[in-house]
Amino acid sequence: MKGPVPLLHLPLNTKIYQYFLVVIIIGLTTLILSPLSNSQSYHIVSFILLFVVAMLAVFMGIGPVLLASTISAIAWNYFFIPPFHTFHIEKTEDRLMFVSFFIIALLNGILTNRIRRQERLVRDRENQTNALFQLTEELSKASGIDNVLEVARNDFRKHFNAECWFIIRDGNNKLDFASTGKTVNETPAIDKQIVEMVFRDSVKAGRYTGSSGEAGLTYHPLTGTRLNPGVIAISIDKPAYINREAFWDTYFTQISNALEREFLAELAVKARILDESDKLYETLFNLISHEFRIPIATIMGASDTLMISETSLKSREELYSEIFKATARLNHLIENLLNMSRIESGKISLRPDWCDVNDLVNKVCQNLKQDMDQFNFKAMIPEDMPLVRIDFGLMEHVLYNLLLNSCQHSPVSGDIELNAAYVNGNFILKVTDSGPGFPPHLLPNVFDKFFRVDGSRAGGLGLGLSIVKGLVEAHSGTVRVGNNPEGGAGFTVTIPSDVPDMNDLTEVE
Repeated sequence: MKGPVPLLHLPLNTKIYQYFLVVIIIGLTTLILSPLSNSQSYHIVSFILLFVVAMLAVFMGIGPVLLASTISAIAWNYFFIPPFHTFHIEKTEDRLMFVSFFIIALLNGILTNRIRRQERLVRDRENQTNALFQLTEELSKASGIDNVLEVARNDFRKHFNAECWFIIRDGNNKLDFASTGKTVNETPAIDKQIVEMVFRDSVKAGRYTGSSGEAGLTYHPLTGTRLNPGVIAISIDKPAYINREAFWDTYFTQISNALEREFLAELAVKARILDESDKLYETLFNLISHEFRIPIATIMGASDTLMISETSLKSREELYSEIFKATARLNHLIENLLNMSRIESGKISLRPDWCDVNDLVNKVCQNLKQDMDQFNFKAMIPEDMPLVRIDFGLMEHVLYNLLLNSCQHSPVSGDIELNAAYVNGNFILKVTDSGPGFPPHLLPNVFDKFFRVDGSRAGGLGLGLSIVKGLVEAHSGTVRVGNNPEGGAGFTVTIPSDVPDMNDLTEVE
């Protein structure tokens, strides 16, 4: 069981301690001045006692100062004014002096105490102004809601040595109580009913407020001009909180404004994204409709001709060829859309296996035979080209899109060249054409979704090269584009691959 607290360890602002200290100091001063207890020196004693009262007024409250003035006047009368050790004063001038001493000591103590209070108020206001200035400066540099909250927490600890917790609204104008856990300190018991009331009615509640005063925390609403960001809960000592309503209102308003700014910025970004999404959806819908209409119209026209009219064998073969081309084009468009959806959703499942590059090139060239028959195509694959570890199906889409892009942008009978190599642990595939190439300022945008060079005569959705980039990166590889010095564009695909151990190599299906 703890014993009584020693008196000397009580805080200086304890009133009982101040009264007791005043009695001791005046008593000690009287004892020290006792040698001056004679008819010639009692005037000097009055000045010394006035000085002591003035010094006490610097550190004590108004009550102890009044006590000091009274005791010093009585002590001066009893011990130093003739006749000694009595309260009787013979001389009229000594009576006047005693009254004057008491009044001067009293006024001196009261005025000194008032000046000290004013000085303390000025210092307190200066500290408050400095706290508001630093908070405003730091909040102006904060970016994002989490950063604003962290700045506010750190500032609150710095200036008030106290903790605060934020309960922030979500996108549906409801409070997210999980947000209070975004602090390194353990979150206290938050009274949800009080928080909901404070947020709903925009009134403060909790400790020191007179409303729900038994709560362990003080709750203030964070109010903005257009929306209310949430509620702040603070744990602070009573002397640091009471009689500072204007300051706390301003302090929390600064935090509210910063949070409101970030909320509105997020809403603006979301609105812009939605607007851009609507525009993109409309553009994509029109583009897809246009691209699908062409092969569908071709198929319907050729089919209608075959059904309602008699045609020669040669004409039927040409119509069948047109239907096949249109079907292949339609299938390619659908595959590109599906591949882009897989890339965007991150659902690409890589299944690497040892593959022969010649098989890959032959299969893609066979699928593009009708398109590539119009060009001078040359494939250069070294005889000692090793097997490479890739996903055959995905790389088939990569090479298909690169060669189709070259066919679409090269003049009829133009040159298209494919080079394959294995260098320093990397499978390198390079496709070049004899087309016009890309404008230099557009090279960084070549692999963007729906990118098409203005004035391009070729069709398509502008997804092929974007799909190439996504599938190559799924192999942990890279793809680069550039213009050839002799004309045309060149694409270089680099994919890391090991060389198989021929002793352990299993049969490649």
